[in-house]
Amino acid sequence: MSEKAIFAGGCFWCMIQPFDTQPGILSVTSGYTGGHVPNPTYEQVLSHTTGHTEAVEIEFDPEIMSYERLVEIYWQQTDPTDALGQFEDRGDNYRPVIFYTTNEQKEIAMQSRKALAESGRFDDPIVTKIEPAVTFYPAEDYHQDFYQKNPERYDDAHANRANFIKENW
Repeated sequence: MSEKAIFAGGCFWCMIQPFDTQPGILSVTSGYTGGHVPNPTYEQVLSHTTGHTEAVEIEFDPEIMSYERLVEIYWQQTDPTDALGQFEDRGDNYRPVIFYTTNEQKEIAMQSRKALAESGRFDDPIVTKIEPAVTFYPAEDYHQDFYQKNPERYDDAHANRANFIKENW
């Protein structure tokens, strides 16, 4: 039986590949969550009027890939000290959030965030939110598997994130 995890960490283009390439991952879908407008479009989300955050919904086999491991991978893709966006992507639609789908996921995420904060890896406080999952709307088809469809544009979009990951993880 599969489970779902939902993570927001800035531009969803850059959040697909780190999960998509792992064992036990059945699918990674780019989309929008956390807002108040049903079925938002990319343009609506970019306008900052829907309350949505760009996120990825990961369907995984917990027998092969644990939720704990997914959260570890998530941390290593983000700047958990930046509540106002991620890297060059600014605004509430790029805020870092772990959206939990079960109480067990909530506990795992909370413990993981506490451990990261206590680790001393970052000088600034860990500000990534942990919130209950709400309706997830898949993004338009051209956003799906972006790193495979548009590798050059993905590399450009991913450059600042890649540098941060190299320096901090």
